[in-house]
Amino acid sequence: MPATIDIDRIFRENRASPPSERTLPWEETRDGITVVVEPKPHWAEDIRAFRLEAREYCRYADWTANGGHARFYGHIDTGGDDVMMSARALIDHEIADGLWD
Repeated sequence: MPATIDIDRIFRENRASPPSERTLPWEETRDGITVVVEPKPHWAEDIRAFRLEAREYCRYADWTANGGHARFYGHIDTGGDDVMMSARALIDHEIADGLWD
């Protein structure tokens, strides 16, 4: 990797990998609904997709099969925007600590 790297580049490089190898959240849009997919270690079966602008989630398998018709459940404190902001903040701290040099 180059001497300087930014958060957006890290996300782009992660997105270039197949979904089963991604380690950071990513966005997907289907049927006019955008979700943030939260990867799990070892591609766990319970991977979830959070609606970007709502505190709702569904199973990624349901999202993959049914798109916008997937069954979403309310989540008291997490939406897709929260998942993405947390990941970006974590990487920002890692860059500041010199872990991405």
